[in-house]
Amino acid sequence: MTRVLVVEDDPQLVRALVINLQARRYGVDAAPDGATALRLAAARQPDVVLLDLGLPDMDGIEVIAALRGWTRVPILILSARQGSDEKVAALDAGADDYVTKPFDMNELLARLRAAVRRTDDTPLAPETTFVETADFSIDLLAKKVVRGGRDVRLTPTEWHLLEILVTNPGRLITQKHLLREVWGASQSSKTNYLRVYMAQLRRKLETDPAHPRHLITEPGMGYRFEG
Repeated sequence: MTRVLVVEDDPQLVRALVINLQARRYGVDAAPDGATALRLAAARQPDVVLLDLGLPDMDGIEVIAALRGWTRVPILILSARQGSDEKVAALDAGADDYVTKPFDMNELLARLRAAVRRTDDTPLAPETTFVETADFSIDLLAKKVVRGGRDVRLTPTEWHLLEILVTNPGRLITQKHLLREVWGASQSSKTNYLRVYMAQLRRKLETDPAHPRHLITEPGMGYRFEG
């Protein structure tokens, strides 16, 4: 049974989440504050954490940092905070996804299933050298991309971006992280760089660049690779 730790101080929302999760045969533990959440996480070893950022005793970012000190459990943020800065801060701290309140329960459950599925899948190990999608294949060792039987020429910058994304399949990589890794810390605010290079990658790799299947944008937050 998949265990979910719900960290939320709104009793009505907790009740709705518990009912919906238990109806789908998840095991559920609930914590009303950060300290209880950290104790339960250590004791119950959940498979996924649903975390509100606005807790009564500590900020959710602190909870993420504490969890990331010892576990890679998927963390999905539930928050009424609308600003992209808060979302990026949570993702940079180690959260895996972000759902803004009020949210559709079916969407939340779909994201939860995706997070659990990613941990069940065999991750790309450092020695992995080949990634294949329905539209193109990537040889990481040879730094070679093939689409439709033909080699795709990528610039070093395009390759670096693609390599980061495909070695973290399904995981949302923030704009800040990508900019820092590819262009350096001094360029971490130049989001226009990312838009230009991601558009170029999509033109070269996606069947329909306007509606990408593999190089997905999360507006205001970052990008993810779906195989």
